[in-house]
Amino acid sequence: MNPADRVTAHFNESIANFQAAADTVTDAVTRAAERIVQSLLNGGKILICGNGGSAADAQHFSSELLNRFEAERPGLPAVAITTDASTLTSIANDYEYADVFGRQIRALGQPGDVLFVITTSGNSQNILQALHAGHEKDMTCIALNGRDGGKAAQITSGDDINIIAPGNSTARIQEVHGLVIHCICDLIDWRMFGHGS
Repeated sequence: MNPADRVTAHFNESIANFQAAADTVTDAVTRAAERIVQSLLNGGKILICGNGGSAADAQHFSSELLNRFEAERPGLPAVAITTDASTLTSIANDYEYADVFGRQIRALGQPGDVLFVITTSGNSQNILQALHAGHEKDMTCIALNGRDGGKAAQITSGDDINIIAPGNSTARIQEVHGLVIHCICDLIDWRMFGHGS
């Protein structure tokens, strides 16, 4: 296979994965956006976390909410709890890395807020601890997962929402995660401000 064929194969695989996602995640994405809208309308905020590329997605999502998505609107309260190096390293040093999100959620989260975790595997210990902390604080928990949802899918229950991107490739799952985040941003703006109506 030559380099151009490899690139084409990646595009084709990605297109197929996006189509599979459209067939499986639409309802969960819609419900997640509605929960976020209700939280924001009731004075809540969104706490977002993930590891590695998912941490970048958490920052991306919070910036789209805090600043704006595609149209002018007021900023919306969202915090990527992945960005404060002093807090992350002090918690990891004084306790353990599995606690880096949970301790922040216990300090910042309030009933009616939304915890939005992003994970391609659903098995990271700090994400699982984050979900436990979200439940302790009576927050709505939304998990943007991959593969089979991992242990996070077992922890989430009741009013929680799982959005499980199809595929076994981390890269393909992350691509779907990016589109899901944009879909949620669009639905928030449409529901709250009438943009794109």
